[in-house]
Amino acid sequence: MYSRRLTFTNSKGELLAAILDIPIDGKPLVYALFAHCFTCSKDLKAVRWLSQSLTEEGIGVLRFDFTGLGFSEGDFAETNFSSNVADLVAASQFLEAEAAAPQLLVGHSLGGAAVLQAASQIPSARAVVTINAPADPGHVTHLFEDSREEIEEKGEAKVRLAGRPFTIQKQFLDDLQDTSMQEKIRYLRKALLVMHGPLDKTVGIDNAAKIFTTAQHPKSFITLDQADHLLSREEDACYAGTVMAAWAKRYLEFPKEEVIESTDEHPGVFVATGAQGYRTEIRTRGHSLVADEPVSLGGTDQGPTPYDLLSGALGACTSITLRMYADRKKWPVEGVEVKLSHQKIHVKDCEDCETEKGKVDEFVRYITLKGPLTEEQRQRLLEMADRCPVHRTLHNEVKVRTLLQEVED
Repeated sequence: MYSRRLTFTNSKGELLAAILDIPIDGKPLVYALFAHCFTCSKDLKAVRWLSQSLTEEGIGVLRFDFTGLGFSEGDFAETNFSSNVADLVAASQFLEAEAAAPQLLVGHSLGGAAVLQAASQIPSARAVVTINAPADPGHVTHLFEDSREEIEEKGEAKVRLAGRPFTIQKQFLDDLQDTSMQEKIRYLRKALLVMHGPLDKTVGIDNAAKIFTTAQHPKSFITLDQADHLLSREEDACYAGTVMAAWAKRYLEFPKEEVIESTDEHPGVFVATGAQGYRTEIRTRGHSLVADEPVSLGGTDQGPTPYDLLSGALGACTSITLRMYADRKKWPVEGVEVKLSHQKIHVKDCEDCETEKGKVDEFVRYITLKGPLTEEQRQRLLEMADRCPVHRTLHNEVKVRTLLQEVED
């Protein structure tokens, strides 16, 4: 994904820091708004992993720091749950002006409670996702229970949260107590996905049960088995993001993409590798793929290798070509299976190679034709395998022109 750092103003005129994550082709189909957990920030690794999973499915994501947190202006001590909700509404208005109104709201922990509360004020939202969220925002008061008496008596107290000092004022507690969630959840009138880890020791899974039973349909529940509260393991965050993206597609309004032939002016395939590792995103006509290298070669093995993809392209082209030919001939082909292997072999071991030195690439196809075909039909289909376009491309002279482009802002 590509990321842009932005700022927007909240209802008090303070600048809030934000990041807009978009697919590598630069063309989000719809947009989501993400609310992070209490005292966290938009830069939490789990937030980035979740956002990456959404952008791979064509969903742009705006994540931002609430007032007084991260790189946003304002005094955290003067904020409360209501101000967080107001920040969310301001963020949705900014996103609508900058790109398009958000259709998906995602909230982690207290951010989950915030998106449930803000949803009624964001008319463009069609779906809401909560991740390890409390059913009542007052749940967070247990984090500073030891200082509650001092807060009540003196009006504020210094507390340590996630290893950092924060000033909590009495107005924060009062605001939590005055916030009612039951009616907001019951009359959400938007599709709801509740995601929660049964091992979450910060916000118990009973909160997920309360949210789910209170909400009306359409609603869904996904257990984040083995995940901690912060989704600190990449595999947990990516799993949550992937499932969330698949679920959201059922409820969001994705525009129909116009199919444009790939040209120099309008490239049809976009590929991007990040600053670390070999995990590479591939996007073509709205479809997303991931390429990687095996762990033994320094990769993370999160996707097929480039040669795996090339073998897959040859196999897919072969199978489609045979299917098309059989349909045209009205032959009883009930299925086509193609298995492939790829290796580099020495020229001396190749009987029909034109190359005289070094090694050549050898692809071997194993084709299975299902159905009551005659031997003549089977042999003809075998001949047609060599006529698939990708096969011809690999055998013909191929030119690859490489041009260096300037980095776009």
